[in-house]
Amino acid sequence: MTKDGGRPVAAENSADLFRTAVGSEPAREWLKALPEAERQAIGKDLLRAQWRWPVGMPLCRPMGAGLWEIRTDLPAKRTARVVLCVYRERLVALHGFIKKTRATPG
Repeated sequence: MTKDGGRPVAAENSADLFRTAVGSEPAREWLKALPEAERQAIGKDLLRAQWRWPVGMPLCRPMGAGLWEIRTDLPAKRTARVVLCVYRERLVALHGFIKKTRATPG
């Protein structure tokens, strides 16, 4: 589903974690490895994106090719990114990472 301007729109309350063919979930595995306070901060931002989609800056930035990044400032003065896409009208979290430089991996 798209909104004016061709920007993808996901239905409220519809988000998933990407699962590989062998059953691993990279975003879930990454999240589980983080401290609880950081998981909660990222989860809060994912919920904000889920309920307010489409969301713009500063929470969400388009990366091109149908990918978006959720941007979370963490309590420990770190910054996290969750890469997602819209697939069959659902937000799908593909992977996450902690920013170490100003540039986003290409």
